Amino acid sequence: MAVDYAVIAVYLAGMLAMGWWGMRRAKSKSEFLVAGRRLSPWMYSGTMAAIVLGGASTIGGVGLGYQYGLSGAWMVFTIGLGLLALSVFFSARIARLKVYTVSEMLDLRYGGRAGIISGLVMWGYTLMLAVTSTIAYATIFDVLFDMHRTVAIILGGAIVVAYSALGGMWSITLTDMVQFVVKTIGVLLLLLPIAVVKAGGFSEMKAKLPTEYFDPLGIGGETIFTYVLIYTFGMLIGQDIWQRVFTARSDTTARWGGTVAGTYCLLYAIAGAVIGTAAKVLYPKLPSADDAFATIVKDELPPGVRGLVLAAALAAVMSTSSGALIACATVANNDIWARLRELVGRREGRADAVGERDEVRERDEVRDNRAFILVMGLAVICIAIALNDVVGALTVAYNLLVGGLLVPILGGLLWKRGTVQGALAAMVVGGLTVIALMSAYGILANEPIYYGLLASLAVYLVVSLATKPTDAAVLAAWRARLAGEGADESGGAGDGPREPSLPAGSTS
Repeated sequence: MAVDYAVIAVYLAGMLAMGWWGMRRAKSKSEFLVAGRRLSPWMYSGTMAAIVLGGASTIGGVGLGYQYGLSGAWMVFTIGLGLLALSVFFSARIARLKVYTVSEMLDLRYGGRAGIISGLVMWGYTLMLAVTSTIAYATIFDVLFDMHRTVAIILGGAIVVAYSALGGMWSITLTDMVQFVVKTIGVLLLLLPIAVVKAGGFSEMKAKLPTEYFDPLGIGGETIFTYVLIYTFGMLIGQDIWQRVFTARSDTTARWGGTVAGTYCLLYAIAGAVIGTAAKVLYPKLPSADDAFATIVKDELPPGVRGLVLAAALAAVMSTSSGALIACATVANNDIWARLRELVGRREGRADAVGERDEVRERDEVRDNRAFILVMGLAVICIAIALNDVVGALTVAYNLLVGGLLVPILGGLLWKRGTVQGALAAMVVGGLTVIALMSAYGILANEPIYYGLLASLAVYLVVSLATKPTDAAVLAAWRARLAGEGADESGGAGDGPREPSLPAGSTS
C-alpha cells in the first residue's frame, strides 16, 4: 500500500496548495463567492461536473449497479438530465441575473420578503448535502488506512474546510478541475475496463447474473419517477448548482459548458452501473451494496492504480463537499445572518439599517464569508460524526429542497402572475408537508415528495391568483435583470431590498 499512500498524500497536499494559491486571488466578495464570474467554458464544464458527481454518485452509483444491475444508473442519470435541462433552458437567464444566492433571485422576482424563509430551506439542503459527502470520507479512508470513522471524517473534513476557507470559489474551482481529471482517469479510464475484464467480459456477466440485471427499467418505474422528481428537479434549483452557474463568464458559457457537463454525467452514470454489475459477479454476497466500490478497488486493482482510483473517489466526495459547504456558508451569511441583522436594526429604529449590509461589505466581506465557511464546516463535521445514513441524509436534503422551493423558483421564472404571498405559502406548506410525511411514512418513502410537491403547487396557484399581482415596477426590473441590465459591479441583486443597483444599463 506504500505506493497508494504516496498517491493519496500527493493528491491531498495538492488540494491544500491550491487552496493557498486561490487565497491570493480571492480579494473581493465576487472573487471569493463566484470566482469573479469569469470562468471559461472548459473550466466551467469541469467544475460543474465535479460538483454534481459526488460520493453518492460514485460509491452510491456503483452500489446501485451491484444491487440492480444496469438500471442502477438511473439515479446518476437523472442528475445528468437535470443538469442538461438547467443548462439548456435556464442557465443563461440565471447567469445574467448577477446575484449570489437563489434567495436573492426570489427577492428580485417577487419584490422582497421571500428571502429568509427560502434561505432557511436552502441552508438546510446545503448543510445536509455537505454532511452526506463528509460521511463518505469514512468509507475511503477506512479502505486506505483502516482508520476509525470519526478520525476519517475529521481528517477529510478539515482538508475541505481549509482549502474552501482559504480561497473560496477560486480554490474550489482549481481543486475541482484536478478532481475532474482524477475522477475521469480513475473511474472511467481505469476502474471501468479493469472491472469488466476481471468479471470475464459482458458475456460472462450475462451468463452469471439474472436477466433483470440487464433490464434498463429493472429498478422500477416508480423509483425512476421519484429520482426524476428529486434529482432532475433538484438540479434546477440548488444553491450549490446555481452558485456554479454564477461563475460563468457569459450566458453562452453557462449554456454550452453545462451541456457538456450534463453529457459527462450520463456517461458516468452508465460507468458506475457497469462497475457495480461486475462487482456482483466477483463478490455475489457482500453484506452491503455500498461496499461494492471499496471492495473491487481494494481486491482487484494493482498498487498505484488502486491509489489513483481511491483518489478519484476522494475527488468525487471532496468536490461535492466543498461546493455544498461554500453554498451553505453563502446562504447562512447573505440570506439569513445579514437579513436578521437588518431586521434587528429596523426594530431598534436605526436610520441606516437598510444600508448596514453595504457597510459590512465595505469593511471586509471576504473575511465574513471565510468565517462562515469555518463555522459551517465545523457544524458539518460534527453532524457527520453523529449520523451514519448517507442515503437517508441525502434524501432529506433533496426532499426539503424540491418540496419547499421548486414551485416558487420555477413559478417565478415561468409564470408572471405568481406573487410573493403565493411563493411564501408554497415554501411553508410544501416544506412542512414533506417533513410531516417523512415522519409518517419514513425518510426513504416516495409519498413525502409526491404530496409535498402537489401541496406546494396547489397553494402557489391559489394564493397567487387570490392576491394582488406583483407590482409592475418589480416585474419591469426583473425583466431588465434577465436581459443582463441593471446589476451592480459586485453582482448583487439590484432592485430588491438587499443590494442597491446602479442605473439600468450600467456595466456589471
